[in-house]
Amino acid sequence: EVQVVESGGDLVQAGGSLRLSCTASGLTFDDYAMGWFRQAPGKERERVSCISWSGSSTYYADSVKGRFTISRDNAKNTLYLQMNSLKPDDTAMYYCGADVVWPCSAWGDFAHWGQGTQVTVSS
Repeated sequence: EVQVVESGGDLVQAGGSLRLSCTASGLTFDDYAMGWFRQAPGKERERVSCISWSGSSTYYADSVKGRFTISRDNAKNTLYLQMNSLKPDDTAMYYCGADVVWPCSAWGDFAHWGQGTQVTVSS
């Protein structure tokens, strides 16, 4: 079975930083594009950032561009999201996803998802 596990979420003050991690097992990691999505209560899931199979291509939502950096270490089967200059509206459950498809806007029902890690940014 494929398993995707996020970690690193925390409560942080506005302006602070966090680094999220996601480890995937049960799949060939470098065959999968990876991404971070987030969902706040009452809102639909939002694409935050994605990275292609080898890390050569990335996507960032306009709301996080310049503040967040996505990276992956294929040798460790691990995806990262470095989040700097955090804002209260970054508060959400952050989910890690994996799919063989690039770009991540084209992901369908066959993507693999973790259970999420909570990021809360206080004002």
